[in-house]
Amino acid sequence: MTPASPAVRRGRPLGGRFTPPGDKSITHRAVLFGLLAEGTSRIEYANPGEDCLGSLRCAEALGAAVRRDGALWELTGTAGALRAPAHPLDCGNSGTTMRLLAGIAARSAAAVTLAGDASLSRRPMARIVTPLERMGARIATSEGGRPPLTITGGALAGIRYDVPVASAQVATCVLLAGLAASGATEVRLPGPARDHTERMLPAYGAALEVTESEHGGRTVRLAGATTLRAREVRVPGDASAAAFFLAAAAAEPGASVTAVHMNLNPTRTGLLDVLAAMGAEVSIEHVRDEAGEPVGDVTVTGPDRLRAFDVPAEWAPRLIDEVPAWVIAASAARGTSSVSGASELRVKESDRVVALARNLAACGIESDERPDGLAVTGGTARGARIEAHLDHRIVMAFAALGARTAEPMTFDDVSSVATSYPGFFSTLGALGAQVEGVA
Repeated sequence: MTPASPAVRRGRPLGGRFTPPGDKSITHRAVLFGLLAEGTSRIEYANPGEDCLGSLRCAEALGAAVRRDGALWELTGTAGALRAPAHPLDCGNSGTTMRLLAGIAARSAAAVTLAGDASLSRRPMARIVTPLERMGARIATSEGGRPPLTITGGALAGIRYDVPVASAQVATCVLLAGLAASGATEVRLPGPARDHTERMLPAYGAALEVTESEHGGRTVRLAGATTLRAREVRVPGDASAAAFFLAAAAAEPGASVTAVHMNLNPTRTGLLDVLAAMGAEVSIEHVRDEAGEPVGDVTVTGPDRLRAFDVPAEWAPRLIDEVPAWVIAASAARGTSSVSGASELRVKESDRVVALARNLAACGIESDERPDGLAVTGGTARGARIEAHLDHRIVMAFAALGARTAEPMTFDDVSSVATSYPGFFSTLGALGAQVEGVA
């Protein structure tokens, strides 16, 4: 249970093994691919957070038959014949749900409205509106291309689309619409981005061609008029959730933490490379394959003192969600560390550059906001009252930082943690932090 008003401070050095919750990105895709599939899909170790549960509820509203048994979910799909929902679909706080679901809603001749909470309603959606309208959908948005979105689709035509930024969510949205389109759909990503969709869709029966291009980009071509087939998926552990504990271990001399069954997709392991470059010991064992993804057990051990490191801009796509965890390590390093090429931080659940900088200042750590990132000078952090900005990664970052502060780290609101990792505070306490207020 997520505590109402937790307080975190230093206990013993962090140590032990934990299993992170199922990967959010893969759980979302397994649910939404299962919605479109013919037959019953079985999803083991699904992420238990509200974001993925929101995708599951939306899938049910569109006609999937759903059965849940803890982290085991089963969906009997619609074979692409969606039911017209009686009410707007609530995507909650999840941008992934809304962007991917928009590609699915575009196949519906009936109007489908996608709505979200106050935070999601501020996030830009023009990136998906433009290609879906080119394919033949009609979309009404709020001012500035923001949610709610009302999508009326039907007869779609495949397109060739250059994604303006290296966004896996935008590319997946277009590809999901392309499954129902006449003719092939082709998307071109200008740089590195997560490739979970390209790894998973063929297992559901989609015909994909992937061509690598310069600067880490790729072109994905999808045959249209495709009905997916149900399958079983065992979801790997979420690297973004594990990142907070691994970074906290790196920041504390003598600490050693192991994340079991963690996703090792190379588009998601940038933080591990950064921690190693800063002097932490990073070891990986028992590597195997799950759902087309490499999985293994990752141990991070803290050195006597981390050294500063400037994260190259080209690394940023591989740790964009882990920048809040990177701050934990950077705040303990000798010297000033920086990350650049990460302007996407400005349009997440909060403006994470602002939220990180302000809360670091409250903790006595110097930082410098930049348009596309942040510089952090290591020092001795103190406990503080953290403004969460209703952002789960801000809460988890400063809670993990609190594992090395003498004074308590407290929060104005921790409800957002339930979107991705309901058991986060319990795990933090089990690994050695002193956590008060956890049921």
